[in-house]
Amino acid sequence: MSRLKKIKKIRIHREGTHTLIFTFLGMVAFCLLIHFGLHIKLMTQVTVVICIIIYAILLNFFQCPVRLYDGDTKNVVIAPADGRVVVIEEVDENDFFHDRRLMISIFMSLTNVHANWFPCDGIVKKVTHDNGRFKAAWLPKASTENERSAVLIETPSGVQVLARQIAGAMARRIVTYAKEGDDCFIDEHMGFIKLGSRVDVYLPIGTEVCVEMGQKTTGNQTIIAKLK
Repeated sequence: MSRLKKIKKIRIHREGTHTLIFTFLGMVAFCLLIHFGLHIKLMTQVTVVICIIIYAILLNFFQCPVRLYDGDTKNVVIAPADGRVVVIEEVDENDFFHDRRLMISIFMSLTNVHANWFPCDGIVKKVTHDNGRFKAAWLPKASTENERSAVLIETPSGVQVLARQIAGAMARRIVTYAKEGDDCFIDEHMGFIKLGSRVDVYLPIGTEVCVEMGQKTTGNQTIIAKLK
């Protein structure tokens, strides 16, 4: 499989363009309303500072960093998201594999970039979306009860890897760019989740785990596992 990459130097993710524009306009209008409505200088200053902090968090949230993994991609699984490892355990996966799998989960807080990358090279075999609840993403039941989108990838060596995007308590939109039958590569965006959420990666039992519980991950940079 040829390693062709479409690299676009986008600093703000396209999923956040409209949100950032309308939020900025709304904040400006609100600050003007406070300034001319209350005529209290201190209140205006406090409002402006709060709006700047909130907008800075949004800017960070919708960042689209250009990251290239410079190592050998054969049989490695890369973190699909920025965040923190909250689960490393064997579980029963009953939607695709119907057997035991090793699950590694990465939780993304509001301060993390929420772009998601493909965890490995391969071919997209299946893409599904399931409606569900919006419980806190770090809860174990979130994997099966929350709204979620799943991407099944078959690597060049024939190993199947499942990446599942999961909505959180505040997340209300999961975007998945993967299409069935497409080639996919490390360095490419798999999707985006708006607001707090997590990504689960399901691997064959016996896969070498390269991260620890609580460890911070960098999307498209941190090796989370090595396939056998």
